[in-house]
Amino acid sequence: MPMQTASPAAYDRAITIFSPDGRLFQVEYAKEAIKRGATAIGVKYKSGVILGIDKRVTSELMEKESIEKIHKIDNHVGVATSGLVADGRKLIDYGRVSAQTEKLNYNQPIDVTQLTKEMCDLKQSYTQYGGTRPFGVSLLVAGADSTGTHLYKTDPSGAYVSYKATVIGTGEEKIEKFLNKNYKEDMNREEAIKLVLKALKELKDDFSPKIAEIAYVNKKENEFKKLTEKEVSKFVEKE
Repeated sequence: MPMQTASPAAYDRAITIFSPDGRLFQVEYAKEAIKRGATAIGVKYKSGVILGIDKRVTSELMEKESIEKIHKIDNHVGVATSGLVADGRKLIDYGRVSAQTEKLNYNQPIDVTQLTKEMCDLKQSYTQYGGTRPFGVSLLVAGADSTGTHLYKTDPSGAYVSYKATVIGTGEEKIEKFLNKNYKEDMNREEAIKLVLKALKELKDDFSPKIAEIAYVNKKENEFKKLTEKEVSKFVEKE
């Protein structure tokens, strides 16, 4: 009698079981959770990196100031998250501890690549052992260090890739096409912010500065800074 092949459902009950075609279904399910998350965009410009996110509130009763999607890790690096909020918070806390440990041990800021790798190593460990599940969140890591400016995109498997411009979350394919068409490497900060805002507007016609969160990290100034709602509004008005 021919050997019966188990249904896909038999391979999605534990993170440590590969399907016959080499897939880890729990990791793929985690990626699906991110597609339902907030739209986050990262864009490199001449001397830094812009992060922008749509932090649309789902209820009139919510205090929008309580919704934080872009986080400062250290003076020279910040992270935008998309996916499960609590999972993102756990990784942010881990990244902050890694950055402070580097300062205490070596009296220097952590390299952006090293920080990204350490957070992704934690992500990967949750895909390898029983009794756990993958982190249902993707990160855009933006930073500047002695080697230059960096923008990394991470996924639940623990993989990370460097980009000039990229997007995670809802509408990823549409925004990626927009960035491919409009991104320029020699942009200044103002041009990069306008590009991010245009990309967010491309996704939703009723776009408003009130639902946008914009931050940048600049190599020359060695700082990570979030723009206020008024500052974001000024860029929208210039369009």
